[in-house]
Amino acid sequence: MDIFFQILVNVIIPVFFLIGVGAILHRIFNFDINTLSKLNMYLFLPTLCFVNIYENKIEGDTLLYIFIFLVLQSGVLMILSAWISKIAKFDSGTTSVFKNSVVLINSGNFGIPVSQLVFSHNPLGASIQITVMIFQNLLTYTYGLFNSISADSNNRLKAIVEFLKNPVIYAFILGLGLHALNVKIPGFIWVPINNISDAFLAVALITLGVQSAFIKINRFPLPLILSLFGRLILAPAIALLIIFVLNLEGTTAQALFIASSFPTSRNSALLALEYKNSPEYAAQTVLMSTIFSMITVSIVVYLSTILF
Repeated sequence: MDIFFQILVNVIIPVFFLIGVGAILHRIFNFDINTLSKLNMYLFLPTLCFVNIYENKIEGDTLLYIFIFLVLQSGVLMILSAWISKIAKFDSGTTSVFKNSVVLINSGNFGIPVSQLVFSHNPLGASIQITVMIFQNLLTYTYGLFNSISADSNNRLKAIVEFLKNPVIYAFILGLGLHALNVKIPGFIWVPINNISDAFLAVALITLGVQSAFIKINRFPLPLILSLFGRLILAPAIALLIIFVLNLEGTTAQALFIASSFPTSRNSALLALEYKNSPEYAAQTVLMSTIFSMITVSIVVYLSTILF
């Protein structure tokens, strides 16, 4: 119960505070949603990705097992989400959002605080979550982005061209290259880059609030129910199975199991907004998965202490 209360106070309330600010301000001032979307997609997201990759300090043999786990889990979720969307006969826009809602997780502003709380006396747990976040960044701007682009295009070549035009890809490559070469970025350049990166959390959540300002959830349609089931129940179950198959133990098993239970990434809503793929459904999924994760994440945290 103590963990549940601390997650509620330190993670959920701050997140919903910023979402609420965005919703209230939009109702008063009627923000231009497209402008906010462009700022997130072409300024804040690339900068955040660059900083995360450039500052990555994760090393050790454990990294290989983490990578294998993440690839296996994501691969299984991709296949299952594609199969479910086909069985449910979703249209292309809904399919894109559904697949992203199941595969992409909120590993940043939700995942890192939760991991820091759970592993407050064990730095390895928090470090593993940083690795998960970096992997999710790559997944978001490859699988997630291509998903969103191709949903509105019958021309695969055109989708690839649009994908390659996205600045986040080049921010990732640049950050990876400078990190690998151990290049020191001058302070007068790093300070504004870091400031922009720090601003992403607030701007992204406020944008989500703007998207959600006039959303009314009078019922739970099938796509929303399936998204919540896939992200909050199916994903942790698959993760647990893969952990047993790989024979992972201790903090590594705990951290990966907990990370698998996090709610849908807010980036899935940003992508849906940018490419006009059922943005209201995407925003609903982010909001409701975050709300229900108060219960599901607490359960997974408790189970991880028993099982590992």
